Amino acid sequence: MRALPQLHHSDAFPPTSEALDYPNGLLAVGGGLSASRLTDAYRRGIFPWYEEPQPVLWWTPDPRSVLFPERLHISRSLRKTLRKDAFKLSVDQHFEVVMRRCAQLRGDGLGTWIGDDMLAAYCDLHHIGHAHSIEVLNQQNELVGGLYGIALGRAFFGESMFSAETDASKVALVGLIDILSRGGFRLVDCQVESEHLNSLGAINISRLDFEELLAQTVDIAHDPGIWHLPATCGELL
Repeated sequence: MRALPQLHHSDAFPPTSEALDYPNGLLAVGGGLSASRLTDAYRRGIFPWYEEPQPVLWWTPDPRSVLFPERLHISRSLRKTLRKDAFKLSVDQHFEVVMRRCAQLRGDGLGTWIGDDMLAAYCDLHHIGHAHSIEVLNQQNELVGGLYGIALGRAFFGESMFSAETDASKVALVGLIDILSRGGFRLVDCQVESEHLNSLGAINISRLDFEELLAQTVDIAHDPGIWHLPATCGELL
C-alpha cells in the first residue's frame, strides 16, 4: 500500500481519484475534525472513519451507496408498523444522545469510531445547523431509535442509526425522507452498501456520478424550516 497523504491543519484534501482501491476509498490521514474541515470533506464526498486515539482517516469509497428519496421502499411490515402509530417522533431534540446510542448499540462504545473527538465535532456541527437527528420514542417517551447525519445544501449525508425496538430505525429513516422530500433534497449518502440499506431502496453508483450529484446539490440552499415531523409515526403515511 502506498503512503497516504498526511494532512496538517490547513492542508487541502488530495484529489479523490487518488484514493486507494484497498482499503476501498482510503484517501488521507490527519488534519483534525474542525467544523470547516468536516464541511469541506462532506462537500467533496469525503468522510472520517477511524478508531480513536489513532489519527483521523478520510474515506471516499467507490462505488457509493445512495438512497434517492423518491426510491424509498416501505415494506408491508414497515407500513403496518407506521399504521399502528406506536412511535412518537422528534427532530434535533436529543442529538448527542442519538450519537451515543448509535455507538453503544453497535458495540463500539465511545472509544472507537464514534469516540469523544467525533462526538464533540458532530455536536459542533449540530449547534451551527449542519448536523441533524431524527428521534423515535415509544409511548413511555423512551428513546428507542434514531439516526443522525449532515445536511449541506440539498444533500444529506447519513452517518449512523440505531434501533432498540423493532422497526424503530426504519421509522426514523421514513421520517428523514419526509423532511428531505419537503425540502427538495436530491439524495441521502449511505456511504457503503449493506443489505439493510438495499432493502430500503439504496443503490450503488460510481464515485464520479456521486461527485457530480454533489456538485449539483451542495450549493443549493434548503429551507431550515423543514426540520420538523408530525407527533406520531402514523401521520407519515
